[in-house]
Amino acid sequence: MASSDSPSAVNETEPKPVHVGIKTVWRESPTAVKSLLVGTAVNRLGGFIQVFMVLYMTQRGFSDTQAGIALGVYGAGTVLGVLTGGWMSDRIGPRLTIMSTLVGSALLFPAVLYLDGYPAILAVIGVGAALSQAYRPASTSMISQLIPAERQVMIFAMVRLAINLGTTAAPLLGAALVTVSWDFLFWGEALAILVFAAVAGVTLPRGPGEAAGSKEAAHTEEPGAAAGRKPSYLAVLSDGRYVLFLVAMFVSSVIYIQYVSTLPLTVKHLGLSTGVYAAMVALNGALVITCELLVAKVVQRWPARIAVIAGVALTGIGMSLYALPWGIAALVIATLVWSLGEIIGYPTLFFAYPAQAGPPELRGRYLGASNSLYGLGTAVGPFLGVTLWNRFGDGLWLGCGSLGLLAVGAAWLGVRPTGAADREPARTEPDGGAGSGEGLGTGAEAAVGK
Repeated sequence: MASSDSPSAVNETEPKPVHVGIKTVWRESPTAVKSLLVGTAVNRLGGFIQVFMVLYMTQRGFSDTQAGIALGVYGAGTVLGVLTGGWMSDRIGPRLTIMSTLVGSALLFPAVLYLDGYPAILAVIGVGAALSQAYRPASTSMISQLIPAERQVMIFAMVRLAINLGTTAAPLLGAALVTVSWDFLFWGEALAILVFAAVAGVTLPRGPGEAAGSKEAAHTEEPGAAAGRKPSYLAVLSDGRYVLFLVAMFVSSVIYIQYVSTLPLTVKHLGLSTGVYAAMVALNGALVITCELLVAKVVQRWPARIAVIAGVALTGIGMSLYALPWGIAALVIATLVWSLGEIIGYPTLFFAYPAQAGPPELRGRYLGASNSLYGLGTAVGPFLGVTLWNRFGDGLWLGCGSLGLLAVGAAWLGVRPTGAADREPARTEPDGGAGSGEGLGTGAEAAVGK
């Protein structure tokens, strides 16, 4: 795989990319991609267990501490799961990875209802969480193989929309199920997972996706193969620039998660009601759901480095603005700024860039590494944030701004040119235009930057 930093890596005869609108990208996307979007939304809509974990454990008679540990085990399981899913995607292909791990988690989660021992419950929760999240790098890998690079920002903005819609509605649906029976949380999530697995089994391609992750990959010479390295996470870590990108990913996720852990403390400290905090969360959700696809129409023409840097910079700046002594006005302004950062940068940061950054035979592991660093950041971020808040008060928010500068520096050094948008000035066509130039059947080569 030629280095993306070298001018010789640019194919002068390659046609300029054509960036089209939302309707065209959806209409021309393969059935497999559409099914992954719908399946992701259904899966997130049925994501009850993590949301209600603490309440479920306490109503069964476990202590608050035990309930908190169970939630932590679930989080740790998700980090392990995405790493495992990335490895499986490269070894057996995205389709088999998605189906096997989803079915495994659907069969395992309801077992919690019939277990009494705390260690056994923790074990099932941890393994079930790992299996339930292992599909994520495989799903992203499959989409990146089927969608050309210049359309990936838009399609992954659609993925985020599916995630956000499902995640927003899940607590409401879960609360309704709890009024009938707590058991319905586990059976309901298992059903949603099985629906996703069934859709994947019927619609995802058997050939190209699985071959790219197994037999063909096994015979593809990767960078460093001459030195005797085999496809592994060590090969990912040997990519120094990608490690810097992972640092940016981790730091940005630590900053981002403060809106869940430390912002409520700030709102309370200002003497404001819980409803004000809920309004800030709702404002973020509304902006992401209504604006991200529209913004993606512009951002898809940007180089990946610019999109990532803008995202992490605005996230850090937005969080630092919570330190302003302007009451509710500061809360609104800060939320608007970091929400804009999420909208601009996160489709590229979390999906499009990791899918294109490495060689095809390591795509799943590159995605697994980025997903795991995000999970790790959101796991340790609340602890760090609350600890610093208790010690320094609003200084925590200024610290988020400083960490944002660190993330910007790591992204600047770590994000290399990948897709066509990084190499050629883009032509645009109006939404709904039929002349897409290359079409969507360009395969994995178009999805992975030269």
